[in-house]
Amino acid sequence: MNHIPSRRHLLSTGLGLAGLAALPALAQDKFPSRPITLVVPFPPGGSVDIMARQYSEPLSKVLGVPIVVENRAGAGGSVGAQYVARAKADGYTLVVSSQSSHLANPLTQPKVGYDPVKDFENIAILGRLPNALVVHSSLPFKTFKEFIDYAKKNPGKLNYGSGGVGSMGQLNVEMLKAATGAFTTHIPYRGGTPLITAVLGNEVQFILDNLVIMLPHIQAGKVRALAVANDQRLPQLPDVPTLAEVGYPQLNLTSWIGLAAPGGTPDAVVQTLHKAVREVATSPAMVANLKERGVIAPEEMTPAAFEKMMSERLVKFGDVVRKAGITAE
Repeated sequence: MNHIPSRRHLLSTGLGLAGLAALPALAQDKFPSRPITLVVPFPPGGSVDIMARQYSEPLSKVLGVPIVVENRAGAGGSVGAQYVARAKADGYTLVVSSQSSHLANPLTQPKVGYDPVKDFENIAILGRLPNALVVHSSLPFKTFKEFIDYAKKNPGKLNYGSGGVGSMGQLNVEMLKAATGAFTTHIPYRGGTPLITAVLGNEVQFILDNLVIMLPHIQAGKVRALAVANDQRLPQLPDVPTLAEVGYPQLNLTSWIGLAAPGGTPDAVVQTLHKAVREVATSPAMVANLKERGVIAPEEMTPAAFEKMMSERLVKFGDVVRKAGITAE
């Protein structure tokens, strides 16, 4: 005798099959389930690259998947940033962002190819990098005031270096010039490594740039820090005043290095990554590691607050770029 399956049996079987069919989809929705690539838009050895590699291993442990660091250098960070902006918005391709790639470049490169706010989901700050005004140790300036007085009385005689036209090193000094009335001449270099060589060799008399790259040379006595562009003195340089202390509170030019995903990445993925970064950033090992390198451990900043800060700095530095007529072709 043939049994004709009841409607209820067919329905329950159909639901069961549907449930089985949905299992792979549910598994695919779990994030992360495969390796994540951290794109560093600069060559190996710089501060952004170092930060990426400091975070990659502990982030891998927290997220439970391999983290691969990939350098995609070019155009002052624009090549790597543009690559991630166009990547699939699934959280598996991220960019280690900085003020160079996500602030200076969009303001100074007419064909940068991405919008630093609209084309990215800003996840978290990895660390803050104080900038310092550094001069060669052979120069007579012992204080910031002596330096500015000389620069104002001898316009154009002091040269400053940066990592390139339109770099944050140039924008920082242009803000300094606007605030103090000093006139100095810009000498651009192709990146941080030749810039360090130029400063150590006294090819340029000063920089207002990333302290991390200069701290070992300051401690060795090869160059001298006259002021730090931070809201408070640094434990590594307790005798060096802040620019606010010497009369220029508007020159709090602390930089940041962050993590960003392509625009449109699901909020749940962004929040998972944000939580993982905060777990790593607040660990005693990472706090000690960052401090040793002269990096300020990042405060809690939600993705929304990160985006707000980005928008505000784009306005602030945009004014400097327009007034100074800075264009990096």
